[in-house]
Amino acid sequence: MIAQHVSRIAPLAALLFLTACTESAKPPATARDTAGVADASFAKFVDTYFDSTFAYQPSAGTAAGFHQYDNQIEDLSAASVTRREATLKMLQGQLDSLKAKPMSANDSIDAAMIDGSIKSELQDIEVIGSWKKNPMNYVGSPGNAVDLLMKRNFAPPAERLKSLTSRLRGVPAMMAAMKANVQNPPKEFTDLAIRIAGGSVGFFKGDVAIWAKGAAGADTASLRAFTSVNDSAAAALDDAAKWLKSDLLPKSHGTFAIGEKAFADKLLYDEMVDIPLDRLLALGEANLKKDHDAFVATAQQVAPGKTPAEAMATLETDHPSADNLISSANQTVQGIRQFLLDHHVVDVPSEVMPKVTETPPYARSGSFASMDSPGAYETKATEAFYYVTPPEKTWDKQHIEQHLRLYNRSVMNLITIHEVFPGHFLQFLYSKQFPTKTRKLLYASSNVEGWAHYSEQMMIEQGFGNGDPKTHLAQLSEALLRDCRWVVGMREHTKGLSVDDGAKNYFTAQCFQQPANAYEEARRGAYNPTYLYYTLGKLEIYKLRADYQKVMGTAYSLSAFHDAFVKQGGVPIKLIRKILIPGDTSSVL
Repeated sequence: MIAQHVSRIAPLAALLFLTACTESAKPPATARDTAGVADASFAKFVDTYFDSTFAYQPSAGTAAGFHQYDNQIEDLSAASVTRREATLKMLQGQLDSLKAKPMSANDSIDAAMIDGSIKSELQDIEVIGSWKKNPMNYVGSPGNAVDLLMKRNFAPPAERLKSLTSRLRGVPAMMAAMKANVQNPPKEFTDLAIRIAGGSVGFFKGDVAIWAKGAAGADTASLRAFTSVNDSAAAALDDAAKWLKSDLLPKSHGTFAIGEKAFADKLLYDEMVDIPLDRLLALGEANLKKDHDAFVATAQQVAPGKTPAEAMATLETDHPSADNLISSANQTVQGIRQFLLDHHVVDVPSEVMPKVTETPPYARSGSFASMDSPGAYETKATEAFYYVTPPEKTWDKQHIEQHLRLYNRSVMNLITIHEVFPGHFLQFLYSKQFPTKTRKLLYASSNVEGWAHYSEQMMIEQGFGNGDPKTHLAQLSEALLRDCRWVVGMREHTKGLSVDDGAKNYFTAQCFQQPANAYEEARRGAYNPTYLYYTLGKLEIYKLRADYQKVMGTAYSLSAFHDAFVKQGGVPIKLIRKILIPGDTSSVL
């Protein structure tokens, strides 16, 4: 789940905030990373675009592996947003001029991806206005910015501490920008911002302070400098949490719905999907019904004579406790990796494994699990984190139990397939091989999340679970979850559906989610409107695979298709079709 702009920059992750790594300062890589004919003007433009983007969003620069940005933090003031808007319009004009001339195949793909990214960011500033109505972006950014410097060993800890201290100096201004910019947000956004801000205060006073003490070692001056600004940052976040609760929450009466036109435009810019919304909603509802019917039938195999919800409950009783949630998730990783190798599903190009750990407090905005991997330009740090979200200590026993039931043994395997093998972590392992700078740094969620979701169903089809109906039911549960995201997201933003009704009428009634988890899912749709990209991307990949098989004939193999797909980067499916099937003009669905 990625919601902060720049919309599709940085590692292949599923966090609300952009994540990754760091090292000593070095100039950015050039736009062309592979041999071939390159247009110098376009290559220069690509570098200019990313340089300007990382200057505006330095945490994304750190995430990508460009460490000259490590001592900077985002300026989220209205004046900074206005300057960014002007820069984007200038870049759009330059790109339009370049696109008017003949381009190589690779440059044409890169140009289309950057064009969508610019238009998406402009839409977010000018039309959707997240900077004026979403306080989550403000209170979540500080934790992300410093965690990027703490968690990967790209440079000596003392060096990273100096960068971290510099970043912390900008946190009070960031909180001031939130108070100045955000007015009448949706209540759903403010509620989540309160959670994130409160968790972040403890993160800075605890985890960050402990790390800094170790990083400083005997350098008492560095530790004093850090302590001063960290205390100021924590105080600013604590004040922000109080302001959100006492001042902003009572004034949070805004609507989150972006409307039909903005929804359609966002899909076009982010995913290169231009299917009419009525047809798109009908496709989502038809897929929801298909998977629902399959779930009901499979539930009878799992628990004959019981309701589908009761059948699902037989899976959910086998769940970890809060104390062993992380170890339970960790146990799934190695076995699934071995399945890929034994069944020749896809090549795994590295022995590197992710570290399974808790989702950081600043990123707990409704995500249950995610993968945070180093950026494609990170040259030293290899740490990748498979995040699993623990229950909040403030929740009551019922909420905690409902949350933990999601991580039952059968579903946990599917989550690991999605996040690790052959999902997001495998995509990261290929990232340094992606053909161009643009394809290392931008991606379409319908490709990245579509691939991870496709992997869940594909793995069952390839024999994972040995035909156990519980495993199949778990896979269908995950499919239903994404089907409901498709329908609920569209209806929330284009048909007036409320979060409460989305939770009750879809996620609980049709997708058999626990009520507490159903509400978290429906509320995510409020700030992530196009999270239909999971199922949409899955269906696009299945159609691409079928069309590719027809073209290849007897030379086709599943593993060869998978290898070819993941090596291209997160290219929108409309474009990846042209790469894998030259001359293709077919529809994506």
